[in-house]
Amino acid sequence: MAPARRAHRAMSGPNRLTTLALITCLGIAPSDAAQPAIPASIELALKASGIPLDSTAILVQEAGADRPVVAHNVERPMNPASVMKLVTTYAGLEMLGPAFTWRTDVLAVGSVRDGTLEGDLLIRGQGDPKLTLENFWLLLRGVHARGVHDIRGDLVLDRSYYGVDGGDPGRFDNEPTQVYNTLPDALLVNFKAVRLTFVPDIDNKRVHIVTEPALPEVQIVNHVVLDNAPCGDWRARIRPEIRAESTAARLIFAGQLSAQCGEQARHYSILSPQTYAGALFRQLWGELGGRFAGTIREGLAPAHARPIASQTSPALAEIVRDINKYSNNAMARQVYLALGAAAFAAPATAEKSERALRQWLAQKRLDLPELVVENGSGLSRIERISARSLGALLAAAWRSAVMPEFIASMPVVGVDGTLRRRGKQLAYAGQAHIKGGTINGVRAMAGYVLDASGRRWIVVCMINHPKVHNGNAHAVFDALLQWAHSRGGTLPAPASEGRPPVD
Repeated sequence: MAPARRAHRAMSGPNRLTTLALITCLGIAPSDAAQPAIPASIELALKASGIPLDSTAILVQEAGADRPVVAHNVERPMNPASVMKLVTTYAGLEMLGPAFTWRTDVLAVGSVRDGTLEGDLLIRGQGDPKLTLENFWLLLRGVHARGVHDIRGDLVLDRSYYGVDGGDPGRFDNEPTQVYNTLPDALLVNFKAVRLTFVPDIDNKRVHIVTEPALPEVQIVNHVVLDNAPCGDWRARIRPEIRAESTAARLIFAGQLSAQCGEQARHYSILSPQTYAGALFRQLWGELGGRFAGTIREGLAPAHARPIASQTSPALAEIVRDINKYSNNAMARQVYLALGAAAFAAPATAEKSERALRQWLAQKRLDLPELVVENGSGLSRIERISARSLGALLAAAWRSAVMPEFIASMPVVGVDGTLRRRGKQLAYAGQAHIKGGTINGVRAMAGYVLDASGRRWIVVCMINHPKVHNGNAHAVFDALLQWAHSRGGTLPAPASEGRPPVD
């Protein structure tokens, strides 16, 4: 018999009443004395997976209730991987507001006569998390539409809104060119990403590599051969060699691509933020018919600089949806830095953001003593939170005015986001809003599940173990979500005061 079940049996009848009375006299909550047992189906899934119980934390609690119905290892600080984005995005929605936006400004130093700017053009960033290629083009089109066609001075990039060191993008896993490792920047254009599309040309028996954007600073060498083998893992058959510096990059590709694969794409984050932004400016400005022969440099916008155009980001509610649905690390880090800048003014720093976050938690009366936040994205080896704290945060979000935006930002299992291919045939498909997290040695999930009787449940599961992998963790997550969806609705409602009605 499992230890938790023996404890539960020992707490039955008169013994349980006596113990509860003693606990009450001592001022200890019953949930602190004996955590509710793990349901048998979840315990079996854990056993079959080979994941040690000690490496797993589980919490299930009805949204709006005071106590969990399942609690295992809930006080232990765990690495949540990308589930940490729930902390960042909920804090952002409450602290900044769902309608919060970022602005990127273009200013001019000098006069404009007959379409010619006799001076410098400045672009000043404020950390827009979604300054994509399209939005950057719209910004430059706005400059051109306002009568600036020929720039006789320099392009000056003002990135001073952030007071953070560029750092090493490969520090986390020695993969500096992966887009998920893109570091935050006040003028982060298009995540400084280059999209490479491998296009089979069956007629000419070759593979083309299409680059977007096609920057002169990025050189592609193509030795990929077209064949007709089964597609399989197409990435493994193409061997990249990347030689990237801050101002230029050379990408060499060899191997084979099957014609059966069709077009396939990969993204790389290369060049420094300032080199990428400057190179993209040259390309787009030329496509708009503009002329520019100056240099590109960094600097501060002087007080006498004259505003020319600006680009406003989508509202935070939309940004948060992109972050959680698609687990976008770069956007999460930009939002996290915005917390500190909003609370304590620019330049934004991680220290200011942590101070702002902890002040907000104190105002919410959320006691998360074990919380460790490094960058707010979960792409970290040191970030920590307990299942109890994560459950308390989700319970607070359920009662919050931003609850609809927050819950809607999470992937719906079997429907969209990172979980669109998971559980399509399972009973809870379409009924669970869940944020997942994965890094080496960590699998985690947290969110809300709608049960068969219409009640909504907070579900948290974090696994920290060197041998954890997708297959065995998914079996545990599936068992937990299935139980919450089908069995949860048959449980008596936990004692609670003032529980809001659940649709």
